[in-house]
Amino acid sequence: MLLSVILQLALKGSSYNGLLQRHNIHSENVEHVVESLRNEGIDVRVVKRRDYDEETVRWADAIISAGGDGTMLLAASKVLDKSKPVIGVNTDPERSEGHLCLPVRYTHSFPEALHKLYRGEFRWQWRQRIRLFLEGTGINLTPVDLHEQQLSLEQHSKAHSAGGHQEQTSATISGPHLLPIRALNEVFIGESLSSRMNYKFCKPRFTFSLHRASYYEISVDDGPWEKQKSSGLNVCTGTGSKAWSYNINKMAPQTVEEILNIVKRHKIANVTLNEGLIERVTNDYNESLIFNPEEQRMFFSVREPIANRVFSSSRQRGFTSKVSVRSRCWDACMVVDGGTSFEFNDGAIVTISMDGGDALCTVLLDE
Repeated sequence: MLLSVILQLALKGSSYNGLLQRHNIHSENVEHVVESLRNEGIDVRVVKRRDYDEETVRWADAIISAGGDGTMLLAASKVLDKSKPVIGVNTDPERSEGHLCLPVRYTHSFPEALHKLYRGEFRWQWRQRIRLFLEGTGINLTPVDLHEQQLSLEQHSKAHSAGGHQEQTSATISGPHLLPIRALNEVFIGESLSSRMNYKFCKPRFTFSLHRASYYEISVDDGPWEKQKSSGLNVCTGTGSKAWSYNINKMAPQTVEEILNIVKRHKIANVTLNEGLIERVTNDYNESLIFNPEEQRMFFSVREPIANRVFSSSRQRGFTSKVSVRSRCWDACMVVDGGTSFEFNDGAIVTISMDGGDALCTVLLDE
């Protein structure tokens, strides 16, 4: 059995010994955190991903996630109590950035972090989160857990059809139903298989594919409804503004240089192009995409919008306090923090907003 696993990993270009080493590093750092807590007389319950549930959250006075940012997002997703702190520890700093976790040096010196908490040498940070109200026809309130299943694109679609491991029932909800989950980073809406081909024409030595776009109607801040086709919609928090949203919207120095050259050519402004100016403009624009996690506002991004006689995108991105989306998709999903997926097909309507009572309590420690 072990030999078979090693061979399968080798075929994928992975090393069994390398994976085992990473596992051991993670396990040792988890044990360090647990031992540090118990040495302080703190009751500790260690639960793995599959066993982490609402009952565990109710039992605890605080939640400590041991892993990376993905683990932190999963831990936060089940905490709806604004007064219950969630603290992330990066247990493999060489492989994980850990933006949402404590500074890396506390991975190996967790007792120091505890003593700072005891002495009050920290700052509370309430990270604002997104809430979702779902209504309409064909609604399915049972989500698919992508964290747990590590699904491929094809398996993702099948899981929604089969209801994952649970039996699902399609229903119509006449009034807005508040989903029991909050988004710490972002909400993404789009076709489940955004890269799946819609048509495929094959000739000898030639293949041509057309990809399926996401079709929906959108209203921003209670404005008029607009028909859109795009490769999906991303709505993020201040916490998530450094993540996927940033990479969707950031500009490269090459793009900035080309724009400034156009400005110069049309004599719109007297611009002396040099590397320093291009760098400053690029940095200023990209930094404008990032905002404070404690701000009660969101940033929406329409990915690759299609504009023609039928479809438009009057605002491709911008800050907002409310976004409403009506699905006209055939095989779409609404994914919360990259880990929890809800079906979102024709007739489903979601209202995306924020409420100060949903904020997640975290701590900030000095480097």
